[in-house]
Amino acid sequence: MSTSSFVSPLDSGIDELWARRADITPADADARKAVVAAVDAIDAGEARVAFVAADGSVVVDERAKHAILLSFKVLPMGESNAGDFRYNDRMPLKTRFDGVRVVPGAIVRWGAHIAPGAVLMPSYTNIGGFVDSGSMVDTWATVGSCAQVGKNVHLSGGVGLGGVLEPPNAVPVIVEDDAFVGSRSMIIDGARVHRGAKLGAGSILTASTHVFDANTGEEYPRGEIPERAVAVGASRVKSFPGGDFAMPCMLVLRTLAEGQIHDKLALNDILREHGVAT
Repeated sequence: MSTSSFVSPLDSGIDELWARRADITPADADARKAVVAAVDAIDAGEARVAFVAADGSVVVDERAKHAILLSFKVLPMGESNAGDFRYNDRMPLKTRFDGVRVVPGAIVRWGAHIAPGAVLMPSYTNIGGFVDSGSMVDTWATVGSCAQVGKNVHLSGGVGLGGVLEPPNAVPVIVEDDAFVGSRSMIIDGARVHRGAKLGAGSILTASTHVFDANTGEEYPRGEIPERAVAVGASRVKSFPGGDFAMPCMLVLRTLAEGQIHDKLALNDILREHGVAT
């Protein structure tokens, strides 16, 4: 599917509601019904905020984002609970977890899709988030609003994927299939981790982060870790009027062969060779 041919699976009535969003309140029953149906579809995985098209581009479904933003207009505040824990919010907690392992302490808001076969350790997934099959969201990891996580991804302990709801056409964080993100790493501001890439612990990746090849000095597109790359956080010296300072960047140590995508032992060896933890 090309970007230009994409048509949102959500009802086009969301567009009309978005155009008059300033006048919508929880008292508008018809608007609430339409928005709830749209967010239910996102929750079920029948629609999603963003995905990677066949041509490699990221397609953002603005109608899906509009539906999520409208939900904050049409839903009244309400109390809910999970065991002894009490909440007061416009957004209820997710209730559909078919085939998903959800460990006590994991929190998922309605409007996030968790595919069968995923594992949620005590963690947080916000509305619009998408976690595909075989992926693990490890302890204290956060999948921010609209962040997209592919198949067989491991988000290690304390990883933070930033959220994005506004502006509606902004690209969310994308972590593609078979990726590994090391502990306490932060991926924000629409940054992208391509298929099979591995990030060492403590990596910081934003849309403006410079990414360099350690062996050639080549610079990759900013804010993107290339496919099957093993990358770590680093710094480079940049001169300013006040002196020379180390500025953060990401460094690609090696690109794995196709057959090494799932070999975590090979990943550990590469990172440890350079004194980096996983």
